[in-house]
Amino acid sequence: MQKRPRVVVSVEASVDGKVALARDALLMHQPSTDLWASMTPRSPDAIDVTELVKQQYGCNAILEGSGSLVSEDTIPCELPTYDGDPIALYEHFLPAEVIEQRTPLHMWFTIVDSRGRVRWTERHENWDALVLVARSTPADYLAYLRRERICYLVVGDERVQLDQAVAAMGTELGVTCILSNAGGGLNGALLRAGLIDELHLKLAPALIGGLGTPSVMDGSPLAVGEAPTRLELLSAQTDAGGSVRLHYAVSES
Repeated sequence: MQKRPRVVVSVEASVDGKVALARDALLMHQPSTDLWASMTPRSPDAIDVTELVKQQYGCNAILEGSGSLVSEDTIPCELPTYDGDPIALYEHFLPAEVIEQRTPLHMWFTIVDSRGRVRWTERHENWDALVLVARSTPADYLAYLRRERICYLVVGDERVQLDQAVAAMGTELGVTCILSNAGGGLNGALLRAGLIDELHLKLAPALIGGLGTPSVMDGSPLAVGEAPTRLELLSAQTDAGGSVRLHYAVSES
């Protein structure tokens, strides 16, 4: 049986563990982008975790949640109604013209989007989008992805099952390592699913505060008497800008 892809989580947070400025302040949108960047002064010894993980593990997939691209109060543009037989839509969609043209530099930009909220407007060289959907995902959205020739994997019933998704990325696409740059909700789900192998945590010299502001790991709480996930510290560094970089491996249980 093929070993599942390694999952490495990379998070930049404030010292109090916040990964956003407020609940609906998306870091990919202004003014949050510039405000977040201002928390960390430029440093000549900064580390590019994506390149580090690519070199170390041959990482070929980035993982994000749909909430990183579309806020909860955003109403996506309406899609044409699909009036065909939807059964065939609920199979993996991996068109040959995308799969067969991959190069050693190729990366998958992977989004968990069982509700079908993300609209794809950009293309980047050596990158292809991959959407993780479920059997509850609207047929109109799956038909849209097919028209746009965007790959997707159907992994779950009511919602995306992350263990199935990670396994399918390995077996269907040959992914060997996934780097999650996601927010606290998705990272917390990876944690509860027991899928995290390593954590790169960068703490910026700033405080944000705020009840309900997303943190490094959100999601469902531990049950009473359930033990936290133990970590092994691999390295700890500070940089000239005042940030602290911590690298952990998840301890074997």
